Amino acid sequence: MYKEQLSPTPYVIIVKEPVLDYDSWLKKRPSKPSIWNKLLSLKPIEEEHNLVIDHSYDGIKELNNPVPAWFNFLFFGTMVFAAGYLFYYHIGGYGDLQDKEYANEIAKAEIEKAAYLEKSANTIDENSVKFDNTAIVLEDGKTIFNTNCVVCHGDKGQGIIGPNLTDEYWIHGGGVSNVFKTIKYGVPAKGMISWEKNLNPKQISAVSNYILSLNGTNPPGAKAKQGEKYEDKDVEDSEMKEVADSVTKTDVSKK
Repeated sequence: MYKEQLSPTPYVIIVKEPVLDYDSWLKKRPSKPSIWNKLLSLKPIEEEHNLVIDHSYDGIKELNNPVPAWFNFLFFGTMVFAAGYLFYYHIGGYGDLQDKEYANEIAKAEIEKAAYLEKSANTIDENSVKFDNTAIVLEDGKTIFNTNCVVCHGDKGQGIIGPNLTDEYWIHGGGVSNVFKTIKYGVPAKGMISWEKNLNPKQISAVSNYILSLNGTNPPGAKAKQGEKYEDKDVEDSEMKEVADSVTKTDVSKK
Protein backbone atom coordinates (compact mmCIF):
# COMPACT_ATOMS: atom_id res chain seq x y z
CA MET A 1 0.00 0.00 0.00
CA TYR A 2 2.78 2.33 0.86
CA LYS A 3 4.39 1.88 -2.58
CA GLU A 4 1.02 2.29 -4.30
CA GLN A 5 0.52 5.54 -2.41
CA LEU A 6 3.92 6.80 -3.44
CA SER A 7 3.49 5.71 -7.10
CA PRO A 8 -0.14 5.00 -7.93
CA THR A 9 -0.99 2.89 -11.00
CA PRO A 10 -2.61 5.00 -13.70
CA TYR A 11 -6.21 4.13 -14.58
CA VAL A 12 -6.55 2.27 -17.90
CA ILE A 13 -9.81 2.14 -19.77
CA ILE A 14 -10.37 -1.42 -21.09
CA VAL A 15 -11.39 -1.45 -24.73
CA LYS A 16 -13.39 -4.48 -25.77
CA GLU A 17 -12.10 -6.04 -29.00
CA PRO A 18 -14.67 -7.28 -31.48
CA VAL A 19 -15.17 -11.03 -31.64
CA LEU A 20 -13.65 -12.42 -34.88
CA ASP A 21 -14.98 -15.27 -36.91
CA TYR A 22 -12.71 -18.23 -37.77
CA ASP A 23 -11.65 -16.97 -41.23
CA SER A 24 -10.75 -13.53 -39.93
CA TRP A 25 -8.83 -15.03 -37.05
CA LEU A 26 -6.98 -17.38 -39.42
CA LYS A 27 -5.88 -14.48 -41.62
CA LYS A 28 -4.39 -12.62 -38.68
CA ARG A 29 -2.26 -15.62 -37.65
CA PRO A 30 1.35 -15.52 -38.85
CA SER A 31 1.78 -18.26 -41.45
CA LYS A 32 4.92 -20.17 -42.43
CA PRO A 33 5.33 -21.84 -45.81
CA SER A 34 4.91 -25.63 -45.62
CA ILE A 35 7.53 -28.12 -46.78
CA TRP A 36 5.38 -28.87 -49.82
CA ASN A 37 5.26 -25.18 -50.77
CA LYS A 38 9.02 -24.89 -50.31
CA LEU A 39 9.69 -27.98 -52.43
CA LEU A 40 7.48 -26.77 -55.27
CA SER A 41 8.42 -23.10 -54.79
CA LEU A 42 4.75 -22.21 -54.43
CA LYS A 43 3.64 -18.75 -53.40
CA PRO A 44 0.49 -18.05 -51.40
CA ILE A 45 -2.47 -16.67 -53.33
CA GLU A 46 -2.19 -13.40 -51.42
CA GLU A 47 1.17 -12.73 -53.08
CA GLU A 48 -0.05 -13.40 -56.58
CA HIS A 49 -0.13 -9.70 -57.42
CA ASN A 50 3.67 -9.60 -56.91
CA LEU A 51 4.15 -12.24 -59.60
CA VAL A 52 2.13 -10.60 -62.35
CA ILE A 53 4.19 -9.65 -65.40
CA ASP A 54 3.57 -6.17 -66.79
CA HIS A 55 2.40 -7.22 -70.25
CA SER A 56 -0.88 -8.98 -70.99
CA TYR A 57 -2.46 -10.69 -74.00
CA ASP A 58 -6.12 -9.94 -74.68
CA GLY A 59 -6.57 -9.16 -71.02
CA ILE A 60 -4.88 -12.36 -69.92
CA LYS A 61 -2.06 -11.76 -67.49
CA GLU A 62 0.91 -14.02 -66.97
CA LEU A 63 2.55 -14.92 -63.69
CA ASN A 64 6.29 -15.09 -63.31
CA ASN A 65 6.38 -18.34 -61.35
CA PRO A 66 9.89 -19.46 -60.40
CA VAL A 67 11.17 -22.88 -61.50
CA PRO A 68 10.65 -25.40 -58.64
CA ALA A 69 13.74 -26.35 -56.69
CA TRP A 70 13.19 -30.09 -57.32
CA PHE A 71 13.17 -29.48 -61.07
CA ASN A 72 16.45 -27.58 -60.95
CA PHE A 73 17.98 -30.32 -58.80
CA LEU A 74 16.82 -33.01 -61.23
CA PHE A 75 17.91 -31.06 -64.30
CA PHE A 76 21.43 -30.32 -63.08
CA GLY A 77 21.67 -33.84 -61.65
CA THR A 78 21.08 -35.36 -65.10
CA MET A 79 23.85 -33.17 -66.49
CA VAL A 80 26.27 -34.43 -63.85
CA PHE A 81 25.16 -38.03 -64.47
CA ALA A 82 25.63 -37.64 -68.24
CA ALA A 83 29.16 -36.31 -67.76
CA GLY A 84 30.03 -39.20 -65.45
CA TYR A 85 28.46 -41.75 -67.82
CA LEU A 86 30.41 -40.33 -70.78
CA PHE A 87 33.69 -40.53 -68.91
CA TYR A 88 33.09 -44.00 -67.41
CA TYR A 89 31.92 -45.79 -70.56
CA HIS A 90 33.29 -43.86 -73.54
CA ILE A 91 36.37 -41.94 -72.42
CA GLY A 92 37.80 -44.02 -69.59
CA GLY A 93 36.59 -47.35 -70.96
CA TYR A 94 35.91 -48.70 -67.47
CA GLY A 95 32.46 -50.09 -68.33
CA ASP A 96 31.25 -52.43 -71.06
CA LEU A 97 29.20 -51.00 -73.92
CA GLN A 98 26.12 -52.73 -75.29
CA ASP A 99 27.94 -54.90 -77.82
CA LYS A 100 30.42 -56.06 -75.17
CA GLU A 101 27.61 -56.73 -72.68
CA TYR A 102 25.83 -58.77 -75.35
CA ALA A 103 28.95 -60.86 -75.96
CA ASN A 104 29.33 -61.41 -72.21
CA GLU A 105 25.71 -62.50 -71.89
CA ILE A 106 26.13 -64.94 -74.79
CA ALA A 107 29.25 -66.43 -73.17
CA LYS A 108 27.44 -66.72 -69.84
CA ALA A 109 24.47 -68.37 -71.54
CA GLU A 110 26.78 -70.92 -73.19
CA ILE A 111 28.26 -71.83 -69.80
CA GLU A 112 24.80 -72.19 -68.26
CA LYS A 113 23.66 -74.23 -71.26
CA ALA A 114 26.62 -76.60 -70.90
CA ALA A 115 25.91 -76.96 -67.18
CA TYR A 116 22.25 -77.71 -67.91
CA LEU A 117 23.11 -80.30 -70.54
CA GLU A 118 25.61 -81.90 -68.18
CA LYS A 119 22.99 -82.04 -65.46
CA SER A 120 20.31 -83.38 -67.79
CA ALA A 121 22.73 -85.99 -69.12
CA ASN A 122 23.17 -87.32 -65.60
CA THR A 123 19.42 -87.87 -65.29
CA ILE A 124 19.42 -90.51 -68.04
CA ASP A 125 18.10 -93.92 -67.07
CA GLU A 126 17.16 -97.11 -68.87
CA ASN A 127 13.77 -95.64 -69.80
CA SER A 128 15.07 -92.41 -71.34
CA VAL A 129 18.40 -93.44 -72.86
CA LYS A 130 18.60 -92.93 -76.62
CA PHE A 131 20.76 -94.44 -79.32
CA ASP A 132 23.47 -91.95 -80.26
CA ASN A 133 26.26 -92.80 -82.66
CA THR A 134 27.83 -89.35 -82.90
CA ALA A 135 31.62 -89.25 -82.93
CA ILE A 136 31.96 -87.54 -79.54
CA VAL A 137 29.71 -90.04 -77.78
CA LEU A 138 31.42 -93.04 -79.37
CA GLU A 139 34.88 -91.68 -78.53
CA ASP A 140 33.88 -91.20 -74.88
CA GLY A 141 32.33 -94.64 -74.83
CA LYS A 142 35.45 -96.21 -76.32
CA THR A 143 37.63 -94.62 -73.64
CA ILE A 144 35.35 -95.95 -70.91
CA PHE A 145 35.23 -99.39 -72.56
CA ASN A 146 39.02 -99.63 -72.84
CA THR A 147 39.39 -98.62 -69.20
CA ASN A 148 36.78 -100.90 -67.65
CA CYS A 149 35.54 -103.57 -70.06
CA VAL A 150 38.44 -105.03 -72.06
CA VAL A 151 39.44 -107.43 -69.27
CA CYS A 152 36.25 -109.46 -69.73
CA HIS A 153 35.10 -108.55 -73.24
CA GLY A 154 38.37 -107.96 -75.08
CA ASP A 155 39.75 -104.83 -76.70
CA LYS A 156 37.52 -105.31 -79.74
CA GLY A 157 34.48 -106.68 -77.93
CA GLN A 158 35.24 -110.20 -79.13
CA GLY A 159 34.62 -111.66 -75.68
CA ILE A 160 37.01 -113.32 -73.24
CA ILE A 161 35.36 -114.12 -69.93
CA GLY A 162 32.32 -112.12 -70.94
CA PRO A 163 30.27 -112.75 -74.08
CA ASN A 164 30.98 -111.55 -77.60
CA LEU A 165 29.56 -108.04 -78.08
CA THR A 166 29.99 -107.82 -81.86
CA ASP A 167 27.32 -110.25 -83.06
CA GLU A 168 23.54 -110.04 -83.09
CA TYR A 169 22.99 -112.34 -80.12
CA TRP A 170 22.41 -111.01 -76.60
CA ILE A 171 22.05 -112.87 -73.33
CA HIS A 172 20.16 -110.10 -71.54
CA GLY A 173 18.45 -108.38 -74.44
CA GLY A 174 19.74 -106.11 -77.17
CA GLY A 175 19.12 -102.47 -77.86
CA VAL A 176 20.47 -99.46 -76.03
CA SER A 177 17.94 -99.73 -73.20
CA ASN A 178 18.80 -103.31 -72.31
CA VAL A 179 22.55 -102.76 -72.68
CA PHE A 180 22.26 -99.71 -70.43
CA LYS A 181 20.39 -101.74 -67.79
CA THR A 182 22.88 -104.60 -67.96
CA ILE A 183 25.81 -102.24 -67.39
CA LYS A 184 24.00 -100.23 -64.73
CA TYR A 185 22.74 -103.12 -62.58
CA GLY A 186 25.23 -105.78 -63.62
CA VAL A 187 24.69 -109.54 -63.67
CA PRO A 188 26.05 -110.73 -60.30
CA ALA A 189 25.07 -114.35 -61.02
CA LYS A 190 27.52 -114.38 -63.92
CA GLY A 191 30.24 -112.29 -62.32
CA MET A 192 29.45 -108.93 -63.89
CA ILE A 193 29.39 -106.19 -61.28
CA SER A 194 27.02 -103.25 -61.22
CA TRP A 195 28.68 -100.14 -62.65
CA GLU A 196 26.08 -97.79 -61.24
CA LYS A 197 28.44 -96.53 -58.53
CA ASN A 198 31.51 -96.31 -60.76
CA LEU A 199 30.01 -94.61 -63.81
CA ASN A 200 27.48 -91.81 -64.03
CA PRO A 201 24.44 -92.14 -66.32
CA LYS A 202 26.09 -90.13 -69.09
CA GLN A 203 29.09 -92.46 -69.10
CA ILE A 204 26.90 -95.57 -69.06
CA SER A 205 24.96 -94.18 -72.02
CA ALA A 206 28.19 -93.47 -73.92
CA VAL A 207 29.65 -96.93 -73.38
CA SER A 208 26.30 -98.55 -74.24
CA ASN A 209 26.22 -96.75 -77.57
CA TYR A 210 29.84 -97.67 -78.23
CA ILE A 211 29.08 -101.35 -77.58
CA LEU A 212 26.21 -101.18 -80.07
CA SER A 213 28.57 -99.65 -82.63
CA LEU A 214 30.70 -102.81 -82.48
CA ASN A 215 27.90 -104.88 -84.02
CA GLY A 216 29.02 -106.58 -87.22
CA THR A 217 32.75 -105.82 -86.86
CA ASN A 218 33.55 -109.56 -86.66
CA PRO A 219 36.96 -109.34 -84.90
CA PRO A 220 39.30 -112.34 -85.10
CA GLY A 221 38.98 -114.86 -82.31
CA ALA A 222 35.46 -113.84 -81.41
CA LYS A 223 33.53 -116.11 -79.05
CA ALA A 224 30.61 -118.16 -80.29
CA LYS A 225 27.15 -116.67 -80.16
CA GLN A 226 25.30 -116.71 -76.84
CA GLY A 227 21.75 -115.79 -75.96
CA GLU A 228 19.01 -114.81 -78.42
CA LYS A 229 19.16 -112.90 -81.66
CA TYR A 230 18.22 -109.26 -81.33
CA GLU A 231 15.42 -108.01 -83.56
CA ASP A 232 14.81 -104.27 -83.89
CA LYS A 233 11.05 -104.68 -84.22
CA ASP A 234 10.71 -106.92 -81.20
CA VAL A 235 8.80 -104.88 -78.58
CA GLU A 236 10.15 -107.13 -75.81
CA ASP A 237 13.65 -105.79 -76.44
CA SER A 238 12.86 -102.84 -74.19
CA GLU A 239 12.25 -105.13 -71.22
CA MET A 240 15.08 -106.37 -69.06
CA LYS A 241 15.33 -110.15 -69.22
CA GLU A 242 15.76 -112.12 -66.03
CA VAL A 243 19.14 -113.74 -65.48
CA ALA A 244 17.52 -117.10 -64.66
CA ASP A 245 15.84 -117.18 -68.07
CA SER A 246 19.04 -116.48 -69.97
CA VAL A 247 21.58 -118.62 -68.17
CA THR A 248 21.88 -122.17 -69.41
CA LYS A 249 23.94 -125.05 -68.11
CA THR A 250 26.14 -124.78 -71.18
CA ASP A 251 26.84 -121.09 -70.45
CA VAL A 252 27.65 -121.82 -66.83
CA SER A 253 30.02 -124.62 -67.77
CA LYS A 254 31.86 -122.31 -70.17
CA LYS A 255 32.44 -119.77 -67.42
